[in-house]
Amino acid sequence: MAINHPTKRRVRKSKIMEEINIRSKELDGAEIAWFAPICNGDDELLGSHDPKYKSNWHNASNILLTADKNGFKNILCPSSYQVGQDTLTFASAVAPLTKQINLLAAIRCGEVHPPMLARAVATLDHILKGRLTINIISSNLPGTDLSSADRYQRSREVIEILKQAWTQDEINFKGNFYNIQLGTEPVKPYQQNGGPLLYFGGYSPPGVDLCAEHCDVYLMWPETETRLQQLMMTMSKKAADYNRTVDFGLRIHVIVRETEAEAIAYTKHLMSNIDEEKGTEIRERALDAKSLGVARQATMRDLADDEGFTEANLWTGIGRARSGCGAALVGNPDQIVEKINRYRSMGIRAFIFSGYPHLDECNLFAKYVLPRINNVSMPIVQGRIPVEAPLTPLAAGIRK
Repeated sequence: MAINHPTKRRVRKSKIMEEINIRSKELDGAEIAWFAPICNGDDELLGSHDPKYKSNWHNASNILLTADKNGFKNILCPSSYQVGQDTLTFASAVAPLTKQINLLAAIRCGEVHPPMLARAVATLDHILKGRLTINIISSNLPGTDLSSADRYQRSREVIEILKQAWTQDEINFKGNFYNIQLGTEPVKPYQQNGGPLLYFGGYSPPGVDLCAEHCDVYLMWPETETRLQQLMMTMSKKAADYNRTVDFGLRIHVIVRETEAEAIAYTKHLMSNIDEEKGTEIRERALDAKSLGVARQATMRDLADDEGFTEANLWTGIGRARSGCGAALVGNPDQIVEKINRYRSMGIRAFIFSGYPHLDECNLFAKYVLPRINNVSMPIVQGRIPVEAPLTPLAAGIRK
C-alpha cells in the first residue's frame, strides 16, 4: 500500500495556496449567509410538497427576517421561472423590515433593460442603505435558448452598462445586444467605490472569464476540497490576466445536530419520500438543469460512497432531488465548524448555507455554529458603504 509522506503533502498544499490569489487574503473571518426559498424550494421531505412550506410572502419573509435576527450577514434571494416570487419585488418589500442583514438579490441578465435595471438596483440599494449585493445569473430567459457564449456575452454587456451607470456621468455603450448613450444621474446607487458587489457562479470558460473580468465573489457549489482548489486556481489565474483578484464563496446545504448520528439519521429522514424518477423530474425543472455546474454535481454523486458521502461530512444525497447545489455538510457542531475552517484556510471567504426545512435549519445553525465563526459583511469589508449618506439624487444630493 502506498503511503503519502506528510512533508510532500504539506509542500503540495503550499504550492496550491500560492496559486490561489484571494482579494480578502488577510480577512480573519467570513461572510455567513442563509437562503430565502422564494422559488418553491422549501420542504421537510424532499419530493413531497407540503402546503405548509409554500414559497409565499409569509413563509419566505419569515425565514429572511429570522436569519436577520439570528445574525446572518447576507441572504440569497434566488431567481427562477417557477411557482414562487419575483426576486426584486420580494427584496424591495422585505428590505425596510430588516435590521442588519445584506440581501443578495439574483438578477437574470437580459430580463430588464439595463438602465432600468440600474435604476431598480439603485432604488433598492438606497432602501437598504448599502446592504445590497447582486448575484449575476446568465441562464436562459424562460422560453429562449441562447448558446452559452451568447448568454455570457449578454451578461458581460449588462454588467458593463451597470458599472458605467454606477461610476460615470454617462452610459456610452455599444455591443452585440445593447447600444445605449444615456446620462446616469437617475441610477446612482447608495454604495460607493464601484457600487454593489457582484457575486457570480459559473463553470464554462466564458463564465469563468466573465467573473474574472468583472465580478467580486466567485461562488462555487460543493465538491471535494481538491476539486474546489482546482476551480480556485483556475479563477485566480484568469483574474490575474485582468490584473484583478476575486474572493471565493461556497453555496452549500447543511444539517447540524448535537451528535453526528442524529445528523446522519436526518439525511435518511429527508430522503425518505423520494425515488429516482421523482428526483430526476425535480432536477430537470430548473432552467440550469443542463449546465456544466449541474453536471459537476452529478459527478460528485457518482464519486460518493454507498451512504452518499464523497469526503468526511460532505453528503451528496440531497442532489438526488434538487438541481444546482446538490450537497450538504452533515455532522455535529464541532465537525461543521472544523469543515468551515478548512474551507476558510483554503481561501473561501463567503458561505451561503441552507437546509430543509429552511426555518428550522436556520435556527439550528444559528444555535450551534454561527456564534463560533467571525461573521463579516462583504460590502463593509470591501469599503462600499459610505459613513455618511452619499451625494446621490436619492440620498443627500441636491434636488434639481
